[in-house]
Amino acid sequence: MYFFLTVLFLLGGLYGILMIRYGHGWKALPPYTPTQPISGLTKVTVIIPARDEEDNLPPLLAALHAQDYPVHLFEVIVIDDFSADSTPAVVQHFPAANIKLLQLSQYLSATERLNSYKKKAIELAIEQATGDLIMTTDADCVMGPLWISTMVRFYEQYRPKFIAAPVSFYKENNFFKVLQSLDFMTMQGITGALAQLKDGTMCNGANLGYERKVFYEVGAFKGIDNIASGDDMLLMFKVFKAYPDGVKYLKSQDAIVETLPVDTFKAFMNQRIRWSSKADKYDDKRLTWVLALVYFWNVVLLFGGLFCLFAPAALPYFLIAMVFKVVLEFYFLIPVSRFFGKKGMLSWFIPGQLFHIPYIVAAGWLGKFGSYQWKGRKVK
Repeated sequence: MYFFLTVLFLLGGLYGILMIRYGHGWKALPPYTPTQPISGLTKVTVIIPARDEEDNLPPLLAALHAQDYPVHLFEVIVIDDFSADSTPAVVQHFPAANIKLLQLSQYLSATERLNSYKKKAIELAIEQATGDLIMTTDADCVMGPLWISTMVRFYEQYRPKFIAAPVSFYKENNFFKVLQSLDFMTMQGITGALAQLKDGTMCNGANLGYERKVFYEVGAFKGIDNIASGDDMLLMFKVFKAYPDGVKYLKSQDAIVETLPVDTFKAFMNQRIRWSSKADKYDDKRLTWVLALVYFWNVVLLFGGLFCLFAPAALPYFLIAMVFKVVLEFYFLIPVSRFFGKKGMLSWFIPGQLFHIPYIVAAGWLGKFGSYQWKGRKVK
């Protein structure tokens, strides 16, 4: 039992330092306030990879059509990735001249095998892009009418090479989706905190901006194109290595992109295994060490709970550790949830621990040693 308690309190202490630091980082990150009007000189290309997204694309295209940014200054390129539904027709029939369709099938044969179709789709779209600023989002997303103009104002004010911006879930209409939203919101808060602390690089491909010329300066996806995902964070670190002061986080509610939680536990695990599969691919070892700490802290809590069944004397210490974890995460999540307008969800946070800890352990293990399904394709 002595060994268990030593490991429990050692990892708990390190985790406590980490979460307090992240809490300070998020609070210190100032909300973005525009200080100048749009110049009218920045051309934007919004890129959307899409595979079997006929149901999700109409609200996204409508949201992009409703942007307040001058229509002659932005274009939207949807890249169809061998869809088996009417995804191409949805784009072709949408009544907006600045929304264009590219089809991966025109550049690749159906039998050609890639490990990252999404990166290939983005590369092709950037080749065709006329914008100086590339913005990316996903086909199951929506955003407010100020999304593009807020990103452009931020870009023109600070001239970053790469912009990470906030993403939030919406339509959380059951307990399972609320838990997903809380988990995702935690990751988003850490993303902003890391940017403020200059202590790591995180982002989400549903809401990014970067200079087109910088994409080519860092070699595009060369060197990471064999990894199925990572079109966001792996690219971000390539830019960070070239421009350490050129990567910024845009903390603005006008810039939030909303995306859908998944409907089934199988889809959820495939998504989280895909995300965790990149953990040992990051050149940014600061993030790798943090992910390792979080993973092993949850491993100790999971197996510590089982250990208490055979060693009841350890139960009080285990309960102290669980209370410590919850208090720390509440400290971090309260201001983050206030920014995203989801403070009411925190009442589900404590019961959600019964789901959260086992999933972290399972997804981390399978991300390293297992495989997953992504867009109907099996990926090792």
